[in-house]
Amino acid sequence: MPSNENHLIQLLPIRDRKRLVAACEPVQLELSEVLCEPGAATRHVYFPTGGFVSLVAKVEGSTGVEVGMIGREGMLGVQLSLDVPTAPLHALVQGPGAALRVDTAAFGRELALSPALQRLLKRYVYVLMIQLANSAACQRFHMVSARLARWLLMSEDRAQARTFHVTQEFLAYMLGVRRVGVTNAASVLQRDGLIRYHRGEVHVLDRSGLEKAACTCYESDRSSYTGLLGHPFATFRPG
Repeated sequence: MPSNENHLIQLLPIRDRKRLVAACEPVQLELSEVLCEPGAATRHVYFPTGGFVSLVAKVEGSTGVEVGMIGREGMLGVQLSLDVPTAPLHALVQGPGAALRVDTAAFGRELALSPALQRLLKRYVYVLMIQLANSAACQRFHMVSARLARWLLMSEDRAQARTFHVTQEFLAYMLGVRRVGVTNAASVLQRDGLIRYHRGEVHVLDRSGLEKAACTCYESDRSSYTGLLGHPFATFRPG
């Protein structure tokens, strides 16, 4: 899959794909942009082609924690395929970049016209369910350093780069821990020669080592996706 295309769209038959793309408009996702809030009416569906989005569960009295991530392998707004008009989670742009956006009315028309799109999104909903379940278990049972390694791998897959910018504050928000927890976890990964982290810049030094350091949730997420929807990361996974 070319690096500027969305994997779900590419899985559609040519006729359905062209019709859906024609209904979309290209947009740029800006870092920290909020695309939807839980309980709010969904106005647009997003198919990232370059940027990527964090799905954050917010709990009263806390800032929340990341429970999922969407890049070019997926879409934001899949609940519309279940006839649910409101967003279930806070969606925050984690990696700036391009996306295709379609308003909900146009998306509904495309969904009604395309049994292939309906079948595809049923599978994608299942994949997201697994990712959300893994995230809940991961938050409860896995060490922060292993969770950080998983998060960095997921981000690297979608950023198509070994180096990306992320602050300690943002990492603490995504992982649901205090900043000192992020500092300690990053120190472990740096000590083992897996990453270099300085002033908000993360550079992955040893991809295979980082995979070994990550919790099993990373491979579980990848396997569940590829088993149903193919290999979206194969052509843009950094070497």
